[in-house]
Amino acid sequence: MVGTHHAAILPQKGGPLSVGERATPEPGPNEVLIKVKAVALNPVDYHQRDFGMPPVPIYPAVIGSDTSGVVAKVGSKVSTAPALGSQVIAFASSFYHNGSPDHGAFQKYALAQSEGVIALPDALSFEEGAVFPLAVMTALTAWTSIGIPLNTKYTPQDKQAVLIWGGASSVGTFAIQSAKSLGFTVYATASSKHYIYLKKLGAHGVFDYKASDVVSQIIDMVKKNGVNLHTAHCVVNGSLQPVLDVLKQTKGDAVAKVTHSPVLPPDHPTLDKTEIKFNFPSMDPVIRDKHMYECFHIWLQDNLKSGSVVPSPSIQIKRGGLEGLNIALDKLRAGVSGTKIVVPI
Repeated sequence: MVGTHHAAILPQKGGPLSVGERATPEPGPNEVLIKVKAVALNPVDYHQRDFGMPPVPIYPAVIGSDTSGVVAKVGSKVSTAPALGSQVIAFASSFYHNGSPDHGAFQKYALAQSEGVIALPDALSFEEGAVFPLAVMTALTAWTSIGIPLNTKYTPQDKQAVLIWGGASSVGTFAIQSAKSLGFTVYATASSKHYIYLKKLGAHGVFDYKASDVVSQIIDMVKKNGVNLHTAHCVVNGSLQPVLDVLKQTKGDAVAKVTHSPVLPPDHPTLDKTEIKFNFPSMDPVIRDKHMYECFHIWLQDNLKSGSVVPSPSIQIKRGGLEGLNIALDKLRAGVSGTKIVVPI
């Protein structure tokens, strides 16, 4: 594709983003060029802008990962992504492409590998479609990181339960929805104002993480329900110790499995007969691409078609396009609860 387009460019570590022109790239054989219509913001975006973490290998950079838009061009070997002109959900992250600014989401045209591009359902807006990519990838990787395949289908007779600590976050809401799709009885923590919403998403029990007796509350409900709780997802910082306190009383003789989305400190707490894994996809590109395909083209696409997965959490739209991204990222950094900031482009 010949020409240029506008992008929110990160000139150096510490930002801010600055809107400028970039050459519009041609997609590689397995890539899709997306005309971006909306982007959703994640904490990793302001961490990269302000602190250069996770590492940004190339400056000037284009960051961001969550997009929805229209297919502008497809690579010569693409067979799975929607056709030219289709409206799509796309995971457009430079992180898995050696920092290539052609792949970052915060621009008018972005490249995405075909494994992370699926059709946007007719019933969803571009703003709703943008909330899925990174949160879905993170929530689903959590299960596979502890040996739970995405096609798992527990039945009520299996009595398998899971604890999700940090259920109102973007990743947390998809952790709840995906856990329900796998057949788990889902217990989650959040602020009390999010109780009703998280139960609508599929949580069986929701607990106020600020309550002094939250651990005993969870244990009591698990025992009352007669389920097996030896699996957990720590979505937020500071959640590992209370999760282990719960599992100590609920796991029985089973080997407990905990997936931890924040980076694990080297001196993190432990528990006997408990595996604790950092939630991160394989860096082997073949394994990762297969996993991405399973996340988007199988799990997400199938569950969107059936209506069993919905955009979450609630969307907060911030106007201003590329020029408004700095303000939107500042708002995210200041703190939001139970909402996802989306910027139409």
